Parts: sequence; C-alpha cells; structure tokens
Amino acid sequence: MDKYLIVGLGNPGDEYALTRHNTGYMILDAFAKASNIVFEDRRYGYVAETSLKGRKVFLLKPTTFMNLSGNAVRYWLNKENIDQKRLLVISDDVALPLGTFRLKANGSNGGHNGLGHIQQLIGQDYARLRMGIGNDFPRGGQIDWVLGQYSEDDLKVLQPRFELVGDVIKSFVLAGIDITMNQYNKLGKSVPRPSQEETAKAEDPSSK
Repeated sequence: MDKYLIVGLGNPGDEYALTRHNTGYMILDAFAKASNIVFEDRRYGYVAETSLKGRKVFLLKPTTFMNLSGNAVRYWLNKENIDQKRLLVISDDVALPLGTFRLKANGSNGGHNGLGHIQQLIGQDYARLRMGIGNDFPRGGQIDWVLGQYSEDDLKVLQPRFELVGDVIKSFVLAGIDITMNQYNKLGKSVPRPSQEETAKAEDPSSK
C-alpha cells in the first residue's frame, strides 16, 4: 500500500491554539474532523491515520515545537518508510495575504523556521503548501504577529479555505503534486470576500 505523510506545522500547548503560527495544525484538525478521525499523542507528534482509495495517509502535527519540526518529519518518514515525494508540509506564511495559499513541489524555506529545520534534515525536495496569514504588523512586530491569535473575522475567512486545502490534500494523494498545483494554485491566489448583503445578514440577529 502506498503511504503518504501530511504534516501541519505548529506548536503544542493551549497557549498556541488559534495562533497564526499554528495554521498548519488548524488545517489538519479541520481535515481530521471532516474525515471523522482523531489524533493520538505519539512519538514526536500528534498522529492520525486514514486511507484514500487504497492509499494510507498519515497526518502529523509535530510536538517538537516549530524550530525542531524536522525531527518529527524525518522520524515518521523513516518509521513508515514513506517516500519523500509523498510528503506534503503545510505552514503559515506572512508573505501571502490572509487566506491565500501556494503549493510548490520543492524550494527554499522562505525564512520559515519550521521549514528551515526540515530542510536541514531532509533537504528541499518535498512538497509544501503555504497558507497566507497576512503581514499587518509594525516594523519589528513579526514575532508578536505570528504568535498572536486569529480574530473571529479572520476565522470566518479561513474556514472555507481550510476546507479547500482539504481537497488539495486529497488531490495530492490521489493525483500527485503536478496535477494538484495546476488545479489549485489558481484557486489559492484570491480569497472571495462576503458581499455587503451577506455581511449585513450575518450581523442582523433578526435575519437568523
């Protein structure tokens, strides 16, 4: 049976829940919930398992903390004998607007500490999806921004995007990285905003 490893980067602990740096965790949580599977606390990470049309899929949320994410990725690749071409890592990215995303077959770490440590241990040749968290912070404020929590409005934007990334994960497993990039990168470039009518309806209690 072909095996795949899908990694969502983040930091363990309640204090990091719903923070921008935990976007990878949040995406895998959404995927696991939709797939009706649960994570177990295992070596180097929270792990859930599922299958897609005969392919075994491991979901991994590393508990090594962000800067040592490579330890968890390398361990689970080796433990399950998973080909690196079947690895997809999901991370946050301040260089992309909120809710936009970009899928690549390989490349540099872009200054992301989690991707940087993975690169140190296994190289650059693995697929990654970067989800935009925006960069509305003052000079020198990047750390506070990425470790800050999403607002309710942010989460309303992100929820349908997380669902779309769930489709990306399935496509990556079933169709491969090239077809998935061609199909989904154009969808990742822009985020549909609710219309004024939809916003007004959402804010009007009488409309519910």
